[in-house]
Amino acid sequence: MGNNINSNLPVRNLLLSLIQKRFLKTSSTTRPPNAPSSPSSSSFTVQYLINSCGLPLQTALSVSKKFQIDENNLQKAQSVIQFLKSHGFQDTQIAKMIEKWPAVLRSKTEGTLKPKFDFLKKIGFVGPLLLQLAVLNPMIFKKSLDGQIKPCFELLKPLLESNEKILAALKRCPFLMYFSFNGTLRPNIDLLKKEGVPVDRVAKLLLSQPRSLQHSNDRIVYAVNYLKQLGIGPDKKIYIHALAVITGMSESAWGKKIDVFKSVGWTEEEVLGVFKRFPFLLLSSEEKIRGMMDFFLNKMKLERQTIVANPVLLKLSFSNRVLPRCNVLKVLKSKKLIKGEKNVATFLKLSEKDFMERCVTKYEDKVPGLLEMYGGADKGKR
Repeated sequence: MGNNINSNLPVRNLLLSLIQKRFLKTSSTTRPPNAPSSPSSSSFTVQYLINSCGLPLQTALSVSKKFQIDENNLQKAQSVIQFLKSHGFQDTQIAKMIEKWPAVLRSKTEGTLKPKFDFLKKIGFVGPLLLQLAVLNPMIFKKSLDGQIKPCFELLKPLLESNEKILAALKRCPFLMYFSFNGTLRPNIDLLKKEGVPVDRVAKLLLSQPRSLQHSNDRIVYAVNYLKQLGIGPDKKIYIHALAVITGMSESAWGKKIDVFKSVGWTEEEVLGVFKRFPFLLLSSEEKIRGMMDFFLNKMKLERQTIVANPVLLKLSFSNRVLPRCNVLKVLKSKKLIKGEKNVATFLKLSEKDFMERCVTKYEDKVPGLLEMYGGADKGKR
């Protein structure tokens, strides 16, 4: 894919001609009043994005609605493309970067891009790692080197140890780059380490629940103290998950959630006891809590204590798991092939493969149509 924007390919010329006609036809109805761009600049932008940057037609059309290229001032855009190619970027990678952040074409190569590339290379982001990072989140190069990029990597490296893990973290949570590292993230991480939370678990929290560390330091202090009151120590594996739940809820929201459980028969002691074992339960909506409790108690006739002992039941998908499995279990119980309410909880927690083997294929000969009742052939293939 070359840099000559005047392609001689007949098909491409036809496409570009159609694009220009489209812009001329629709500009008066689609462009807001006083918009700075003109149909000719829009069509030129599309042409340039396709021929010089390798964007597909529809992507170029979409980008051109938000970003315009001045055909009389192409030096900066050409300089950016050449800079990226000199660092090993292929046309497809450059196209993906531009699709995500078109303004990269307006960047200063010497004053903006080069210092950041130099820093990343210095800390070991070279070759494929650098290419993957840039394509994943090109807006990293929009951030301040000293104010955002350096603090980010200086904080992540001791926690995650390797650049591969840092890249994985940024893939999972691209918004990490936008956090306030020195203002909130670093003080919160230092607090947890001081409280005795192992470094590997702080790292896990950063990877799995990064927003929980972006709360104010006062909020983290509150959560730490509350977990102390509940007797959940920083050495316990559940600690970081409980911390994430507490930091994500206001005190009033926490109180309301406990009241919801109390309204369906739980005691506060039971709610807190379950939270210490399975904190994610407190993230369930009021509607889900009430609906699942009603189904288990009134339809399936489970004892409340069975649910308290198996809180994960309230987090399962009702339509995809609970209802189809309960339909099968009711039939099996009616034919006395299984018995006991404890078995219901056990069967609901089984993996799909194990449930199929123990409750469907095992009894297909005795209960014709059981597979269809459970969900048909698609279930059997899982």
